[in-house]
Amino acid sequence: MAGTRKPTKQLVADNRYPKRRGAGGAPKVSASKKTSRSPKQKPKGNMITRFIKWLLRLIWKLIWAVLWRTGLTIALLVCLAIGYVWFSLPPVGELLDGRARGSVTLLDYQDEIFAWRGDQFGGVINAKTVSPHLKNAVVATEDKRFYRHFGLSPRGIASAVRINLSEGRGPLSGHGGSTITQQSAKLLCLGVPYDQNRWASERAYEADCRQGSLWRKVKEAIYALAMEAKYSKDDILTIYLNRAFLGAGARGFEAAAQRYFGRSAADVSPAEAAMLAGLLVAPTRYAPTNNLTRSQNRAGVIIGLMEEQSYLSAQEAAAARQKPAVLSPAAEANAGGYFADWVMESGPLFFTRNTTEDVKIKTTLDPTIQRAAEEALEYVFKDLVKTGSEAQAAIVVMSADGAVRAMVGGRKLKVSGAFNRATQALRQTGSAFKPFVYATALELGYSPLDMLEDSPLTLTIPGSGDWSPKNYSEEFLGQVTLSEALTKSLNIPAVRLSEAVGRENVRIVAADFGLGTDLAEGPAIALGVSEATLIDMVGAYAGIL
Repeated sequence: MAGTRKPTKQLVADNRYPKRRGAGGAPKVSASKKTSRSPKQKPKGNMITRFIKWLLRLIWKLIWAVLWRTGLTIALLVCLAIGYVWFSLPPVGELLDGRARGSVTLLDYQDEIFAWRGDQFGGVINAKTVSPHLKNAVVATEDKRFYRHFGLSPRGIASAVRINLSEGRGPLSGHGGSTITQQSAKLLCLGVPYDQNRWASERAYEADCRQGSLWRKVKEAIYALAMEAKYSKDDILTIYLNRAFLGAGARGFEAAAQRYFGRSAADVSPAEAAMLAGLLVAPTRYAPTNNLTRSQNRAGVIIGLMEEQSYLSAQEAAAARQKPAVLSPAAEANAGGYFADWVMESGPLFFTRNTTEDVKIKTTLDPTIQRAAEEALEYVFKDLVKTGSEAQAAIVVMSADGAVRAMVGGRKLKVSGAFNRATQALRQTGSAFKPFVYATALELGYSPLDMLEDSPLTLTIPGSGDWSPKNYSEEFLGQVTLSEALTKSLNIPAVRLSEAVGRENVRIVAADFGLGTDLAEGPAIALGVSEATLIDMVGAYAGIL
């Protein structure tokens, strides 16, 4: 028992050390565990296809490397450009009135407006205070996603390009797909102010601002993005509402509302708002003062857009269609165009054509007399002149104090800037000049009862030979008084009297009455061979009164 020992378990510590290699100590390797390698897969395709695939992968890697670097560079440059424009943009208030010149509002003798000249501004309006109908009409017409986009509308641009191509135009010709923000940038001419040394006229400046080249479109997009970053949506809409041209010299919706409807843009009805918004596509063509029916039809389209976009209910839209907008009495009359042009031409330049401020000029025009003069001229050409006749006429009505009360300068009455036969056409005065010959005689002491000889007369004119005036009746009355000779408009007594008092004295007296321009030198001056305008002759006769 004592010689027997129990087998001891191997201590855990013995497991920490590997068994020594030696006799019988080499580790055994299981014969079943053999190292196995997976067979190498053969490349698919032949050498040519493998080369093409490798080349394509290389090209794609190169293109991708170039594209993302180029894209990143362009993005950085665009961000820098937007940042530069952002810092250069002034406060909104400085962008609302961009006119280089002022406007002239003409009032009649009762202080009622009858004409406008120059670029009418009307005053600043705000997108938050303007009539909501007008605000909605503009957005519905020009940019229905205005409050949702970031200044550019890729969908709108793509649609415009598609329409242009379908209509046979270039992708950038015709429809522009511009947002209100882009249009505002264009109205601001991308921040470039008008310089009379660079552009021949404001018209040339505006044409340059509207050019549609690709580079211009890029700059316009950058400017629009900067505006979106700088201003609120209502600020941008405010700029647009104040800068847009709406025909008839109206700059901005306030001026247009006053020009066409005689009220503020804050008070326009849905029908009036639709008519104003309809002008944006073609201001001159759709101006209600040019063609009211065409303008009303265009407004009907805008009302449809407002209804479609839920700015108007079906009942409101129907009411607006049934009662379309009409012109104010002053705009509808459109009277005194020739008179207004004459005031602008004859007034001081700094106060009329070259004014840099908005001015009002009170005139002597009487609208009642003006309407009567226009109706009289219409009657003459409608009932007394043959159809197709090219005859013309002019009317000037003047009071004894020299105040012009009415003026019509030609057959066409609704005009602006037309040739004015009342103030510009020179015509021989004829027998209308004779009273100034007799006035000269009275000035020198003659009596209306003094006698003149009405008999054949021949005068020798140096360099021209003999000249023998005749009466219209080709008869001779013998001895006549000054009063009788003037009453019967006899030619020979007028010439005799002119020669007696002296032609130079006749010219002096005529000049005192306002007829001193290029009077004839010879004896025929007494018969009115000199030329004068109608307004000068009327003014001279007013001086007699």
